[in-house]
Amino acid sequence: MTIVNETPADEQHLAWLARSFGRPDYLPLSPADLEALSNAGAIVKKYPGTHLFKEGEAATSAFLVREGDVDLYRGPADQREVVGRVGPGAVIGDIAMFSDQPYISSARAVGHVTAFRFDRDRLLPELARSPAITLRWLVASLTQLERTQRRVLNLMHRTVIAQVAGLLVNESDEQGEVALSQATMATLLGASRQSVNEALNELKRRGQVETGYRLVRVLDIAGLSQIAGRD
Repeated sequence: MTIVNETPADEQHLAWLARSFGRPDYLPLSPADLEALSNAGAIVKKYPGTHLFKEGEAATSAFLVREGDVDLYRGPADQREVVGRVGPGAVIGDIAMFSDQPYISSARAVGHVTAFRFDRDRLLPELARSPAITLRWLVASLTQLERTQRRVLNLMHRTVIAQVAGLLVNESDEQGEVALSQATMATLLGASRQSVNEALNELKRRGQVETGYRLVRVLDIAGLSQIAGRD
């Protein structure tokens, strides 16, 4: 793991924290709050395929993703099952850290990832001293939990094509691209790979998506949204 010590050039990271961590409209973070967060951890940069943490390790730190995507998976590397993908603004590892339990999944960088690593022994005293930091952390964690619950609820009583359409809408980036393999999509949806393949082929036939190697390009997000909400 590469840790970047804070320098004046890293003030942009703290500025991102102030405006993006949790909900900044709840409570502003003062310069003292930002200094406290800076002292509680470090900036971490990860290369594609490397880990922020691994399943079963002691959870001594939590991570706030600033840039890039992270896959959360369970099982050994050759048999891993992806259970989620998170991006900028996501807090991961904090539940295990706060409960002093091992990490229940592994966190693997999909591409280049920049994150804030917060160490429990340094973070807890700052949370006790700062209501603003505590509230912002709580909101960030609950937002991540709500996204997971929404994904689970969206899967109930829906056809596979509706599930796939909803996943593509939720996971597409600004260019309309979804960098998920069919196997990963199947795991996230709790569906078979064949059924996901059939759904993608139908959406492709309708002209709503294009498919490539580990990539789906959304061509008609409005149409996909309609399918996700209708079927």
